[in-house]
Amino acid sequence: MKIWVDADACPVVIKEILYRAANRVKVHTVFVANTYLKLPPSPFIQLLTVDKGFDVADSRIVQELNSGDLVITADIPLAALVIAKQAFALNPRGVFYSKANMAERLAMRNLMEELRSTGVELSGPSAFNHADRQLFASELDRFLAKRHTTT
Repeated sequence: MKIWVDADACPVVIKEILYRAANRVKVHTVFVANTYLKLPPSPFIQLLTVDKGFDVADSRIVQELNSGDLVITADIPLAALVIAKQAFALNPRGVFYSKANMAERLAMRNLMEELRSTGVELSGPSAFNHADRQLFASELDRFLAKRHTTT
């Protein structure tokens, strides 16, 4: 199992949690970004730099991931592709995407995008906070503990 991180938009605090988890559990973690990221030295942490462009990092993640891998992303269309490949997708706010909730999330995303395109001003997501960080860390730990005991 590998962890793939959609790193361009991933909050720094989430990256730090992932660095620690990669080393603690000894799981290969790949940060995919279209710019250079300074990562801590570790045999379990890797940077995969891709060309700039719309969904280039997403496409590379989908191309490279295997069934059972974990992808960290807030990108709902990417999460849908991940789930279709029998992998797991976790939002930086600590919510797992699933087949059960994906249709609703995609529909809501598309509705909001359509409203914005017509000029309706909408507020964005709430600010990332301590509770989000704690939920992410907890869900990641639970997932890794479960996967570690079954592999």
